Amino acid sequence: MQDGSAATALEHGLATRLHAEREARGWSLSDLAARSGVSRAMISKIERNEASPTAALLGRLSGAFGLTLSTLLARAESDASGTGRLLRREAQPLWRDPATDYVRRAVSPPGAEPELVWVELPPAVRVAFPAAAFAPLGGQCVWVLEGDLRFREGAVEHVLAAGDCLALGEPMDCEFYNPSKSEKCTYLVALARR
Repeated sequence: MQDGSAATALEHGLATRLHAEREARGWSLSDLAARSGVSRAMISKIERNEASPTAALLGRLSGAFGLTLSTLLARAESDASGTGRLLRREAQPLWRDPATDYVRRAVSPPGAEPELVWVELPPAVRVAFPAAAFAPLGGQCVWVLEGDLRFREGAVEHVLAAGDCLALGEPMDCEFYNPSKSEKCTYLVALARR
């Protein structure tokens, strides 16, 4: 886990990155709110680093920018060692959803193909993402490492156990759900860009 100062640095970097992505597109707060479905007030709070965004909210914002959540977080991470082909475990950006305790680690170096993301989903937690969060992707696989995962892709629910791997179809609204009341679920996501 990152210590408090590293987490604070990432939160500050995320606030700065969201503002920079919005400004680079010439969008007002209202423009981003309309494209993402996130309120102007919440976007403003996040950009001023007064609120910690949830995974679902970041998924909506990254989708509005045409970026994966991983790309948005990687851009926010200011780790100098991320420029090479090797990204050591201790330098891999780690982010915790303040609403659910969902933990996400960017395993692969920035820009690597495929992009690898390790996720730990606490017991009884649901994390939903809109289809727009996956629009920039050419493909995606979810490989369950530990526990059980219920993955809803549109109206279809997939029941996955440790060792199972699912290739996702066309981008659609989805939800990751750990049905266990006591055990965490960990999984690896492999993402390919278009």
